[in-house]
Amino acid sequence: MSFISILFNKPTDRTRVQHAEIPPFFVDLNLDQVVDAITTGWADYELKPFFYFSLNTIDDIQYRHEVFYDLEDLTLYEQVKIFAEQMREVRRHLTLAEKLYYKYQKEVWFLYAAEIYCNAVKCFEATLSSMKLKSKGLLNFLEYLLNYTSGTHFNSLVEEVNVIMVELAKVKYRVIINDNAFTVQNFVEETDYSVEIDETFQKFKQGAVNDYKVKYNSSPENMNHIEAKILEFIAQLNPDLFSRLENFCTIYANPPTGQACFIDETVADFDREIHFYIAYIEYIEKFKRNNLQFCFPKITSTSKEIYNYEGFDLALAQKLTGNDLLIVRNDFYIKDKERIIVVTGPNQGGKTTFARTFGQLHFLANIGCPVPGREARLFLFDRMFTQFERAEKVENLRGKLEDDLKRIHSVLECATSRSIIIMNEIFNSTTLQDVTFLSKKVMERILELDLICVWVTFIDELASFGEQTVSMTSTVVPENPVLRTFKIVRRPADGLAYAMAIAEKYRLTYSRIKGRIEP
Repeated sequence: MSFISILFNKPTDRTRVQHAEIPPFFVDLNLDQVVDAITTGWADYELKPFFYFSLNTIDDIQYRHEVFYDLEDLTLYEQVKIFAEQMREVRRHLTLAEKLYYKYQKEVWFLYAAEIYCNAVKCFEATLSSMKLKSKGLLNFLEYLLNYTSGTHFNSLVEEVNVIMVELAKVKYRVIINDNAFTVQNFVEETDYSVEIDETFQKFKQGAVNDYKVKYNSSPENMNHIEAKILEFIAQLNPDLFSRLENFCTIYANPPTGQACFIDETVADFDREIHFYIAYIEYIEKFKRNNLQFCFPKITSTSKEIYNYEGFDLALAQKLTGNDLLIVRNDFYIKDKERIIVVTGPNQGGKTTFARTFGQLHFLANIGCPVPGREARLFLFDRMFTQFERAEKVENLRGKLEDDLKRIHSVLECATSRSIIIMNEIFNSTTLQDVTFLSKKVMERILELDLICVWVTFIDELASFGEQTVSMTSTVVPENPVLRTFKIVRRPADGLAYAMAIAEKYRLTYSRIKGRIEP
């Protein structure tokens, strides 16, 4: 099988990802924060579109899982990072060559970039050949590299770079300074009088002395016009060599941009795409150091029996990890005919966080990444929709309830049996009776579509709507209902914890009332 991409199993997906935009549900699920954190430090590679683009088959997801599995070999992972850093160094040299002013200096730095590239590719091919690879992605890329490095084009490049570098290393010259003028000549062996002077005056040396040597700044950006003129004279003394250098740069550059065409397009694409894995692995490593687990989820496209154990909200976890705060993990599962998880309980009890976690898990699973949790089985959705509370917009001349209705109507028109909907306390702007009526109508339509849904609500009776609904509630500390545990457990909704918390807040518990009426 020919190599297409280290990220995509199909060439069509590789084409479509170029137009990927941030999904509408990202902000509701705080996935925008997650992707921002993952890609921080990797701006050169434009990784975000890869994290916006959902895969649509289990084979495509498995393709990425296999690469992640291979990269669990620390030796391979370090070698991949070394190759990536060498490719970054190539680009640094090319960028510098483009910025430099003097002709021969630009050409030499272009040559240095080509030398680094050739060595990086050859070393990486040798490294991959020595590893026990299992993923189709890396095995196919290795096959591509073997063909590429044995080809005429690459070997001609390597030979030309090596010849010019060897000849440049042989160049020796001398500069004769006379008053305000200087002459550049080919080097001629002669006595090094500095050595004789040192030996003569060695006997007069007493202790440490000041070093009056002029320190030469070798930074390429600091070449001045005199140094450039010396280099120009050196080129005149070695016309064949510098003509060959000029021809090399003409052949392997693409004026006027200066972008090096000696870099193979497939190798460059691999260098960019492999950072999807590198960035994600480095991102989750800090959570693993805090004893938070990640797993490769089983993906199902037919059965809707799904589960996750010890999952957590990545966006919240990255905030809490920096402050050494406890990260609460939750479980869920649905089986048989169950389709809707109805989450109830007191405010600020972790219900919305649970809903976001559910969405994050499924999206990360759909892009082929390990997900938070000890073990997971998740559904391959076609589209994900979120219905979170929105602030009323004055400019559209509609009320908040009308906005909610229009949004949910649009969702239900587009959703299929393979979609996932996550709703967070919608219809809150109307009366309890209306909220209940509207919610039941929406729930009926969701069940008709047979899609998976998480519904956060304060209406307990929705949790027992039918056999397709699952009741989960946020819990409180039994001895002090005001304190939240942020654990979401599978049990019938009773509203008691919420009622107790409200009573405590307004000092209406039995003990508080009794304390006030006693003389």
